[in-house]
Amino acid sequence: MLVRDRADGLLESLMNAKIRQAGPEDAPAILELIRQLAAFENLSHEVKATAERLRQTLFQSDGKPAAECILAFADGELAGYAVYFTTYSTFLAEPGLYLEDLFVRSAMRRRGIGRALLLYVARLANERGCGRMEWTVLDWNQPAIDFYASLGAQTLADWRVCRLTGEALARHKGS
Repeated sequence: MLVRDRADGLLESLMNAKIRQAGPEDAPAILELIRQLAAFENLSHEVKATAERLRQTLFQSDGKPAAECILAFADGELAGYAVYFTTYSTFLAEPGLYLEDLFVRSAMRRRGIGRALLLYVARLANERGCGRMEWTVLDWNQPAIDFYASLGAQTLADWRVCRLTGEALARHKGS
């Protein structure tokens, strides 16, 4: 199957591949991919997600999900996924898209699926008038760093990710 860009034709050619928006029925499969990503990143101990929580947060009936998810299939099998959500840049005074997860199962890698997922989200960012698209990458994941650089992505060496989570975040409930 061919994934096509509306502006200039062929975006990515994949053998028998298809990308589609995920739905509530996909929550168990998304959870399994999250667990595989966490294992790859040596972070399995941090996964607290459940299929039910994914249904509640990704597929809210009020039309305001916390994030969106797309799935990639190749040769009839689930190959990978991407999760992304809207951000805002005050410097640009424009929305952005943040790519939370991009993962392709190890057996499906080197077939252009990760590229197709990333470019699908980039096309959405353009269609939605976003000024930028951002994500993080682990400093030891050189294949991913090289892949992102090949697409023109910059690694922002001067910036560090800061995070409040768990008890540190809970301490500020009444602040």
